[in-house]
Amino acid sequence: MLRFAFPLMLGNLLQQCYNIADTLIVGRFLGAQALAAVGSAYTLMVFLTSIFIGLCMGGGAVVSLQFGGKNYAGIKQSLLTSLFLIGGITLLINILVILGIHPIIRLLQTPPELEEVMYDYLIVIFLGLPGTFLYNYYAYLLRAVGNSVVPLLFLAVSVVLNIGLDFLFILGFQWGVTGVAVATVASQYVAAIGLCFYTLHHFPFFRLQRSDLHYDRKSLREILSFSSLTCIQQSIMNLGILMVQGLVNSFGTGVMAAFATAVKIDSFAYMPVQDFGNAFSTFIAQNFGAGKTERIRKGIRSAVLVTTIFCLLLSVLITGAARPLMQLFVSAQEEEIIRIGMDYLYIEGSFYLGIGYLFLLYGYYRAVRMPGMSVVLTIFSLGTRVALAYILAAIPAIGVKGIWWSIPIGWALADLVGFVYYRFTSNRCRSK
Repeated sequence: MLRFAFPLMLGNLLQQCYNIADTLIVGRFLGAQALAAVGSAYTLMVFLTSIFIGLCMGGGAVVSLQFGGKNYAGIKQSLLTSLFLIGGITLLINILVILGIHPIIRLLQTPPELEEVMYDYLIVIFLGLPGTFLYNYYAYLLRAVGNSVVPLLFLAVSVVLNIGLDFLFILGFQWGVTGVAVATVASQYVAAIGLCFYTLHHFPFFRLQRSDLHYDRKSLREILSFSSLTCIQQSIMNLGILMVQGLVNSFGTGVMAAFATAVKIDSFAYMPVQDFGNAFSTFIAQNFGAGKTERIRKGIRSAVLVTTIFCLLLSVLITGAARPLMQLFVSAQEEEIIRIGMDYLYIEGSFYLGIGYLFLLYGYYRAVRMPGMSVVLTIFSLGTRVALAYILAAIPAIGVKGIWWSIPIGWALADLVGFVYYRFTSNRCRSK
């Protein structure tokens, strides 16, 4: 699992470098207002991207099960079905967000002085959604058959290109936040197109022939079962973050800028835990498909141990380095922004164990054909987070810190539900 997970971890850490580079350059060279606008737009993009990722993860889970059972004909049919299904949804979403860009900006409670900057950024970023879909689609196909290294290599090239274009467009051409968006979109398309050609060239069973182009109702049902639930889980989880972003925006530009920076640090920190959860899910799915019960049990024990050790070390690191991490992105003179961001990192960073266990629970239930439970856990986490955020933030003595505290409380509640349910259903992995 660690050998498989490491490229996933490194790959998504590199993917976060898109956002880290943007935040660092924007914060240092374009100022607090631009940082607040890009950070708020980032939360929206995470929500939209989570829809594609959830669909692709579901399709990848089906391919994992079929690959474990050596069902290559089923893989081709799943490939055809998922490509048309997810591609069509991507196109529909792309059209809707471009047409509704102004209502979206208002829905996020964007301060009036930031609306024009957000529009300039979002209109370009939205044009990159097909590239985001294409990359994740082929990345999850390769990961489903045990190849997590190649997506990493293409992503590494894309990240380097993104950083170079950031400096060129912002410092050289003086394009402002539009330059940040253009750099990100161009880099995403490079990774997506390259990975697509590589996959089709090196994996013959992913190539569709004319004889494969036929409708299969069973395949559609299976893809919809996995992809829709995984998509709902991912999008609901990030919808909660988006709703919280609207509440954060109501506190003004300073809190927006602090949140934008701290969230990037936070996401970068626990991304390896999320990727380990995805690798754990692939491991369980392949062994579940092959009927290897004892190997599943050993995998669970090992995954819990690794997650516990890593999350505890991560908590010590992030809470101990909160100030210098914030000062990487904003000037030392922006003391209020730094202080607010440090409060966020102290609270979130102390409880990474909660999100680590939650990612394992998500992965386990997806792998043993119980994706609905992953959705239930997400709803428990989301519901607590959003409700408490609005309740606690309205108390003057607590204020914005109430938003920060609502997140680990949501993790803890979902963990409790997931562990209790596992105790009653753990014999599920004994049969296919």
